[in-house]
Amino acid sequence: MGKQVTANLVVDACVARSFGSPTAVQSPAPECRDFMLTMMECKHKIVMTKEIKAEWDKHQSRFAMRWRSQMVAKKLLIAIPTPEADPEIWKPIEDTAETDPQRAKMVKDILLLEAALATDRRIVSLDENTARRYFTQASQTIKKLQRLTWVNPSRPEETAIQWLEDGAPAEENRMLGY
Repeated sequence: MGKQVTANLVVDACVARSFGSPTAVQSPAPECRDFMLTMMECKHKIVMTKEIKAEWDKHQSRFAMRWRSQMVAKKLLIAIPTPEADPEIWKPIEDTAETDPQRAKMVKDILLLEAALATDRRIVSLDENTARRYFTQASQTIKKLQRLTWVNPSRPEETAIQWLEDGAPAEENRMLGY
């Protein structure tokens, strides 16, 4: 039997906030819970910078806090130093934003992009209508963003659990530049 394929995933704090208890049934709680439990079961690692950890500390549910403790105990949490601000990302993102609110949203979530670029280029987030859409638009001019994989565990059509079980591959249809 071959070695199990695992990936390093940057998980947005919005997923931690939505990670519901075993009895939670209102979406996206069960989807986030099932995704995160499968992530642990498949031995994928979660990537955190100091800033991502701070966001999690502020927003995580009680169940997400317990899950994160288990990930630490299983050595499935990777703490990385905050990457240096990359002018090839920051300036073009600020320039491509069409409005100040859009720019603010993108700048707030650049920490996810930077951590993903420093590891396996995979982001897990529920933020579909703002960040993902904005970064997809920005990827048309910012080459570094094109190969970032973005998965939303609350969207059934993304088959996120199956994606984890398959080793969280960098599939073209999940990439921002697709």
